[in-house]
Amino acid sequence: MRTVIFDLDGTLADTSGDLLAAANCCFADMGMAVRLRPETDAGVALRGGRAMLSLGIERETGQVAEKAVLDAQYQPLLEAYEQAIDVHTQLYPGTMEAIEQLHSDGFAVGICTNKPEYLAELLMNKLGVRDAFASLIGADTLAVRKPDPEPFFEAVRRAGGDAKRSCLIGDTITDHNTARAAGVPSVLVTFGPGAGAGQADVRALEPDALLERYEDLPTVVAELLGH
Repeated sequence: MRTVIFDLDGTLADTSGDLLAAANCCFADMGMAVRLRPETDAGVALRGGRAMLSLGIERETGQVAEKAVLDAQYQPLLEAYEQAIDVHTQLYPGTMEAIEQLHSDGFAVGICTNKPEYLAELLMNKLGVRDAFASLIGADTLAVRKPDPEPFFEAVRRAGGDAKRSCLIGDTITDHNTARAAGVPSVLVTFGPGAGAGQADVRALEPDALLERYEDLPTVVAELLGH
C-alpha cells in the first residue's frame, strides 16, 4: 500500500508556542528574567528542549549553558510541556482535509517524530486526530531516531504500508536526511517554523517536492508515488 509518513512539529501542527512556554516556565523557576518569544524564537522550539534552554540561558548570562544545567532542567521542561501541551498548538490549515483525502485515495498514513512518544500520543489525542494516523513512532520508540531511517521504516510497517511506495513529509533538514537515508521521496513544507528564514532554506535542500499548502498534498504524493 502507498504510504505517507508525516513529521509532527512544524509539519502537521505549529507546536512552537507551547514548547516555548514550557521553556519559559523553567527560566522562571531558575529566577531568570529571559523569555523566549514565538515571534522570534519559533524555529529553535522545534530543535528540542535543550536547544531552547541553551538559547535562553545564553541570553541571560552571556555564557554557554553547562550540560549539567541543561540536564537538570530537561525533565522539568517536559513536565511543564505535558501539563499545557495544547494551549497554543494548532493544526495547519487544511491538514485534516488532506489526510481524509489520502485515506479516500487508498494511502496509509502515519507519523514519525523526534518528539517523545508519550508526548506525541498525548498531543494527537488532545487535538482529537490520533485515530486518523495508523502509526506513531516517537524519538524513544526505538533505540534510534531520525535521521536514522529505521523509525521511518517502522512507521511504514505499523501503518501496513510498503516502504518502496512511501514518502516522508517534513519541515527540516532532519526530515530531508531521513528520507534520503531511507531512499524515499522527501517533501518539505514551506510554512513551518523549522523551515528556517523562509522558503529559500528548504528549497536549498532540493527535496523531491515542496508543499506550500495542504490542499496540494494529495496531488503531490500521487505524482511521487503513482496512482
